[in-house]
Amino acid sequence: MASSSSSEFSSGDVAVKKQQRHGPQFKFLVPLIYAPILPLIRIGLRHNPVVRDRLFFGVLAGAFAHGAYLVTDLYDIESK
Repeated sequence: MASSSSSEFSSGDVAVKKQQRHGPQFKFLVPLIYAPILPLIRIGLRHNPVVRDRLFFGVLAGAFAHGAYLVTDLYDIESK
């Protein structure tokens, strides 16, 4: 029978525990910045529609690029 003592951990288990960092991962908190900025752009620049639309779609493209980066990073980690 196998006992559940802490001496039975393999070196892989120890390496995984050492890699985990405590605290928030800021790359996942970036959408909390994008969410209020998008409506503020639409409201604040309503008198200048050309700049408003270019800035809005630029920030939106940056948000999608950030999301794509996170998804590809997660898939890369899972494939290893």
